[in-house]
Amino acid sequence: MQLEARRVVVTGIGLICGVGKTAPEVWDGLLAGRSGMAEIQAFDLTGHPVRFAAEVKDFDPLLFVEKKEARKMGRFIHFALAASAEAMQHSGLQVTPEVADRFGVHIGSGIGGFDVIEREHSAMLAGGPRKISPFFIPGSIVNLAAGHVSIRYNAKGPNEATATACTSSAHSIGDAFRIIQRGDADAMIAGGTEAAITPMGVGGFAAMKALSTRNDDPEHACRPWDKDRDGFVVGEGAGILILEELEFAKARGANILAEILGYGMSADAFHMTGMAPEGEGCFRAMTAALQVAKLSPDQIDYVNAHATSTPLGDALESKAIEHVFGDRARNHELLVSSTKSMTGHLLGGAGGLEAGITILAMQHGIAPPTTNIVELDPECRLNYVPNKPQPARIDYALSNSFGFGGTNGSLVFRRWMES
Repeated sequence: MQLEARRVVVTGIGLICGVGKTAPEVWDGLLAGRSGMAEIQAFDLTGHPVRFAAEVKDFDPLLFVEKKEARKMGRFIHFALAASAEAMQHSGLQVTPEVADRFGVHIGSGIGGFDVIEREHSAMLAGGPRKISPFFIPGSIVNLAAGHVSIRYNAKGPNEATATACTSSAHSIGDAFRIIQRGDADAMIAGGTEAAITPMGVGGFAAMKALSTRNDDPEHACRPWDKDRDGFVVGEGAGILILEELEFAKARGANILAEILGYGMSADAFHMTGMAPEGEGCFRAMTAALQVAKLSPDQIDYVNAHATSTPLGDALESKAIEHVFGDRARNHELLVSSTKSMTGHLLGGAGGLEAGITILAMQHGIAPPTTNIVELDPECRLNYVPNKPQPARIDYALSNSFGFGGTNGSLVFRRWMES
């Protein structure tokens, strides 16, 4: 006889991106339509065809880690520690020896320490192998964000990292949800982090022709579903949630923010970077998440879309949403927005950031806007909350993330209601 799956709730949120360095800053910035995009300050732009990104401005890792230790870590680890610190403080969770063995970490990243890899490669070319730092490997590999967070909080339960491109942190949250559901942990720090605004990172995506080239107007460059969209904008930062088993959270008097009801995954099995025709893979991920949540499409009030501002991707996701939600989507009753229009695309950190934003939308009863929509693509026919927030009761919401290799993930959340 199969035991009933345990219920999983969210008790803390930590966010950092180009729009703000805390969850309240990010939320206020989104409602104000503030763009995080500007000319890149991190490196010399000589020869680069794309000269802008959504950098985290004035970020000081020494607020979260000692200087000696900070030098051993890639920037993606700094972001993970910062967002985890906010999420833990928000949750009020205290990790006692009794809790530690049942407390885990699952933090994904699509790329990891690109900054460290580039720096150490340059050091080797200039001075030979002896110039490579002994901290090169532990400062750059993807799972070290989860590793450092685990050490910081004495989290001795499951410790994992997912690297599934731009779906990494959605998968990390979904997998952490399942870990708690099946009883392998009572609480998890889960989400994602990314810091790929480097010469190779931005240059590589530009070489693929994946990025917007609006160097003269970066604030308005990311324009999901607009007819003149021309590519995404690289962002950086992290999004972290604290997940807990419901009774565990209640027993300690936690302030519950939302409940995770569903998690769906799929593969396009079609192309290494392009989406399957008609958004078929996206459709199956959303449908699977709704089935796990035991919800009908009519119950979803808001979708935080993956929509990155690429010509093909936005249109296919829109078709998939229309396919899943039918007349409610076509009649503009379903609210759909892409907050990447302001934050840029955090790649492996996007799903964590957007899961946190989705929960804030439910709490505040406001759908954040999609900015920079001037004229909709005729292929895109839904209510994308254009250019200004829309107040709404949001009881159930879905957040999408899709990545290179055709890897898809969807998460379903419920606004916390005791009944």
